[in-house]
Amino acid sequence: MSDLQSGHGVVKAKLGSSITNVVASALFLLPLTVHSFATPAGNFIDLSFEELANIQVTSVSKKAERLADAAASIFLITAEDIQQSGARSLPEVLRLAPNLQVAQTSASGYAISARGFNGSNSSAPNKLLVLIDGRSVYSPLFSGIFWDVQDVMLEDVERIEVISGPAGTLWGVNAVNGVINIITRSARDTQGNLAVIGAGNRENDLAWRFGGTLENGANYRVYGTYFDRHHLSKDDGTAVNDALHKGQIGFRADWQHAGTEWTVQGNAYDGAVEQPAPGSVATGTQFDLGTIPVSGVNLSGRWAQAMGDGSSISLQAYYDHTKRTVPPTFGEALNVVDLQFQHSLLPIDIHTLAWGANYRYGMSRVDNSVYFAFLPADVNQKWSSIFARDEVALSDTLRLVLGGRVERNVYTGNEFLPSARLAWKAAPDHLLWAAASRTVRAPSRLDRDAYVPGVPPFLLDGGRAVVSESARVYEAGYRGQFGDRMTYSVTAFHTAYDHLRTQEVAPSGTYLIFSNG
Repeated sequence: MSDLQSGHGVVKAKLGSSITNVVASALFLLPLTVHSFATPAGNFIDLSFEELANIQVTSVSKKAERLADAAASIFLITAEDIQQSGARSLPEVLRLAPNLQVAQTSASGYAISARGFNGSNSSAPNKLLVLIDGRSVYSPLFSGIFWDVQDVMLEDVERIEVISGPAGTLWGVNAVNGVINIITRSARDTQGNLAVIGAGNRENDLAWRFGGTLENGANYRVYGTYFDRHHLSKDDGTAVNDALHKGQIGFRADWQHAGTEWTVQGNAYDGAVEQPAPGSVATGTQFDLGTIPVSGVNLSGRWAQAMGDGSSISLQAYYDHTKRTVPPTFGEALNVVDLQFQHSLLPIDIHTLAWGANYRYGMSRVDNSVYFAFLPADVNQKWSSIFARDEVALSDTLRLVLGGRVERNVYTGNEFLPSARLAWKAAPDHLLWAAASRTVRAPSRLDRDAYVPGVPPFLLDGGRAVVSESARVYEAGYRGQFGDRMTYSVTAFHTAYDHLRTQEVAPSGTYLIFSNG
C-alpha cells in the first residue's frame, strides 16, 4: 500500500516555563531543523551504556532489578528511543523492539507477536500479554489485543519493557510467548504544560497535558489527545476505507510519604474505525458496512508500602469497561474488575521470597447477528490465581529462581505454571542464564462460544471441548557489554507446543468445530 511509505512531522512545545523548546522530527530525513527538548526527571537521555545497564526493570521478577542482571530475553525501549523514533502510536513504537514481530494489517490494525504465531487473522497473535501501568489489555473475547484503541500520550511513557518468552509464573496464563509492559512516568515528572501537534499524509494528531502539585504534596496531570489516521490506498491509488478517528482524555495522581506510595489514574476514549466494504467480483456490487464504534473507560489505583525491615506490600485494583460494535456481525460490552496483591518478604538467609494473588471478574454482554454469534450471548467469568517465587543466592555470582503459579479459569479449571531460572554473573558486565518453564493460553470466548451462522443449522458449532494450549519452553541466554559503546544479548530457545487450537470436521461430517488437533 503506497501510503505506508510516507512522512509525518511532529512539533512539540513545552509551555509555561522560562524557556520554550521545539522539536521537529520526521521520517525519511525530511528537511526539518531539530532543537533540544527539555526532558523532566526520569528520562534516560544522555546515559552511557553502563548507566543504561543499571536501569531498573520490573517485568522479569516483579521487583526492581538492574537490566544487566535480568535473567530473561528482555529489551528496553526508553523515553529517548520513543522521542527519536518519530513514532506517534504504540504499535509503531514497538517496532523498536527486535524481539517482537510487528505487522500492520490496516490503517489502524496491527498484529504483534513474539516468537512466532503472527498473522493477519486477529486471533493469530494470541499468546502475548500486554500491560499498561499494570492493567491488562488482553481481551478474553478472542485472546488478543485490540491495538486500535490502545493509546497513551507517548511523551508520558517512561519505558516499555519487552520480554520475549514465557512469563506465566509471574503474570499468569496467556503470557506464553512474551509480555509487553508499558510504564508511564510519575505525575511528579510531568509538571507544567505540554502541547503536541502532528500533521502528515498518513495521520494528524493533537495532544495536550498539564501537570501540577496539590497542597498535600500530591502531584497530578491531566491530558487529552485526538487523532485522525487516514485511509490507506492500493497501488492504483484507490482508497481503502479503513481510517480511524479517536479522542481520549485521562488523569494520573501520585503521592508519596514515609515509604507509602499511592497512584490513581483513569482514561476514557471514544472513536470510530471505518471498515473496507466487501464486494462481489461478478456483479461489482459494494456493501456498505459502516463504521465500528469503539469506546471505553478505565480507573485504577495502586498502594505500596515499604516496611522498615526490608519487606514490602502492594495492592492494585482496576475497573475496565470497553465497548465495540462490528456491523453486521456482533457487538460486545465488557466490564472487568481486577484485584492484585503482592508481598515481598524480608530475605531469610540465602532466600528472597515473594508471593501474591490475583482475582478477576468479567461480564461480557454480546449482541449477536444472523451471520455470527457467541452463545450464550451473556456470560460472567472468574479468574483467580496465587503465585510464589523464591530467589536463592547460591553464591555471590550464582542465583537460582524457583517459582510457580496456580491459576483457575471457568473453562479448564486449574492450570499449573512452574518455572526455574539459573543466572551466573561471569563478570560484572556479563550474565549467562538458563530457564525452563511451562505456560498455557486459556480458552477465550472465541474458542468455546463461536457459532457460524448465528442461527441453526450451524456450519461452525462452537468448541465446547477446547482445552488450554500449552507450551514447555527451554531457554539459554547471554547478555554482555564490551567497552563503552556496545552491549548485546543472545538467546537460544526451544518450545514444545501442545493442544494448539484447530478447526476440525465434526464426527458426523456435516459441520465444523473448534478442537485441539
